[in-house]
Amino acid sequence: MNYKNLKTSQLEKELTELKIKYETFKSENLKLDMSRGKPCPEQLDLSMGILDCLTSEDICKAQNGTDCRNYGGLEGIPEMRAIFAQILEVTPDEVIIGGNSSLNMMYDTVARAMQFGVPGGEGPWGKLPKVKFLCPSPGYDRHFAICESFGIEMIAVDMKQDGPDMDLVEKLVGEDESIKGIWCVPKYSNPDGITYSDEVVDRLATMPTKAKDFRIFWDNAYVVHHLNEKGDNLKNIFEVCKASSNIDRVILFASSSKISFPGAGVAAMAASTTNISQTIKLMAVQTIGNDKLNQLRHVKYFKNIDGINEHMKKQASIISPKFDVVLEILEKELESKDIAWWNKPKGGYFISLNTLDGCAKKIVAMAKEAGVTLTGAGATYPYGKDPRDRNIRIAPTYPSIEELREAIEILAVCTQIVSIEKVM
Repeated sequence: MNYKNLKTSQLEKELTELKIKYETFKSENLKLDMSRGKPCPEQLDLSMGILDCLTSEDICKAQNGTDCRNYGGLEGIPEMRAIFAQILEVTPDEVIIGGNSSLNMMYDTVARAMQFGVPGGEGPWGKLPKVKFLCPSPGYDRHFAICESFGIEMIAVDMKQDGPDMDLVEKLVGEDESIKGIWCVPKYSNPDGITYSDEVVDRLATMPTKAKDFRIFWDNAYVVHHLNEKGDNLKNIFEVCKASSNIDRVILFASSSKISFPGAGVAAMAASTTNISQTIKLMAVQTIGNDKLNQLRHVKYFKNIDGINEHMKKQASIISPKFDVVLEILEKELESKDIAWWNKPKGGYFISLNTLDGCAKKIVAMAKEAGVTLTGAGATYPYGKDPRDRNIRIAPTYPSIEELREAIEILAVCTQIVSIEKVM
């Protein structure tokens, strides 16, 4: 039933039936919050053993003899650096361990660049007349919030099925010296679930840039978050940058936030030894060290990348059925009607729903009125402004299967109502 091919009388009949369904949903007084990509309680339960890894009987020392109860170890304990080196495909001396939040490390990295500049640059970014970042969109709203907080101008770049529009990226960075960075969620992107192709990785690593101190902020948040055995492969950008003499260009970030506990995980960044040296020097003024006991707990629990991969298979067994439910309902209710499009990600935390132009805000508002809170329409674009008003981020992980099914059915009904009104 393609809505665009129906007569007005057919559309009116369909609209009447859908509005009856919608009013029925509203009468149930639901309160379902799908506004953020949070692990559900069952996922968090998988990591409870971390809390038992250290006792008062343990000698809380790292491999290098560091007493994890005391000050020091600014770069993190060697064992934790080794695990994140495996995750990010770098060497341990190219890794710094932070606190519980990679977002915190990203914010601090931008702040340091604004205040002090970066290696290869000519001074603090904050003293320049203008600083710009490229923002592949739809993208991660918190990346955009960091830019806004520092007054960095954002330029939206369309996401394609293999990553950002590289023709536009190369053109912009080749012409404009004030473009200092690009945000990337390269594997199972937020919210599209896209993994960058080898070609996109190569072009990002090797492209000429007008700014000598251009940086790629490589937020590999979902690097081990596969939904099934046939997850996507992502080319190692660090190796490509190294081979093309652009080793300082990329800064990688990751965390265990959606592996262990979002509120008590471990974050990491990886970069060239030049970037790492400057970061350590500046961090030494900011802190004497992060929580090494938490790092030690995580090391004792996961042990290595194999332990993490096995753990993530358990995570996938919990959340993969939820993705299946969303896709099943979207396909059943919307696929044949030519009013919405979506990807089928192999990992990550989101499904990106694209509606007819000019419909997303109204759909999100209608869903909220029926008791389903979604990420605000526009949040996946710089300044909260989706130029086509069509993108809706679906976060399936936190609700139960039953709650999720009802929430997506409501979303589908709202999408159909708003779309019919748009077509008419």
